[in-house]
Amino acid sequence: MSTPDFARHRLFVDAAFAQDGGLPLERDQSNYLLNVLRLRAGDAVLVFNGRDGEWLARLAPEGRKQARLDLERQVRPQPSPADLHYLFAPLKHARLDYMVQKAVEMGAGTLQPILTRRTQVSRLNLDRMRANAIEAAEQCGILGLPQIAAEKPLDAALAALEPGRLLIFCDEGLEQGSPMTALQACGPVPLAVLIGPEGGFEEGERRLIAARPNTLAISLGPRILRADTAAVAALAVVQAVLGDWAGG
Repeated sequence: MSTPDFARHRLFVDAAFAQDGGLPLERDQSNYLLNVLRLRAGDAVLVFNGRDGEWLARLAPEGRKQARLDLERQVRPQPSPADLHYLFAPLKHARLDYMVQKAVEMGAGTLQPILTRRTQVSRLNLDRMRANAIEAAEQCGILGLPQIAAEKPLDAALAALEPGRLLIFCDEGLEQGSPMTALQACGPVPLAVLIGPEGGFEEGERRLIAARPNTLAISLGPRILRADTAAVAALAVVQAVLGDWAGG
């Protein structure tokens, strides 16, 4: 995998890319480049759209408040989409923003909010989730954006998973054990990670999850973790043992 260039500013632009093509910018993007970063005509910017890889572009101001980017060449190809599904009970405001950003940084390819009996939030701003995913991708050199699904009840979300996808259930009620050891017994299969709400799953929900075939319950250790912290811990463990940190 090619190394991201963090010496240049990166920007997500939702448009098709073509050699020597021009990219019109939204007003807030133009303002950011011209007035916040104070870039000038011809300055280089890296752009990506989640589909066509990363490109080097040059800033072309069109007045004080508007600009476009002129594409020069592709500098990194588009990688294969991440295939790690992350199922989670939504949190409120800033903590949800943090969770979305960290899940993207940790390689989640699908974000699936679930509604449980103890879920704190029943209606989500998917545009805000997408904005947080884009921000994380811009800052961390990520070229692919996750699929952000509308919220589903727990039972519907479980039913929507392909039978061959291993569901890793982070069960706060499980007797303490090594999650690394539990995961090492699994082969290279499509993965999903499930994190519950603050206060945990109710007993009936835990039985429902455990009854799904191809489900592995793991413990995250002796500490009581907040849901956003548990997300980072669980995704890190999974990536280290079975994911793209495992080195094949």
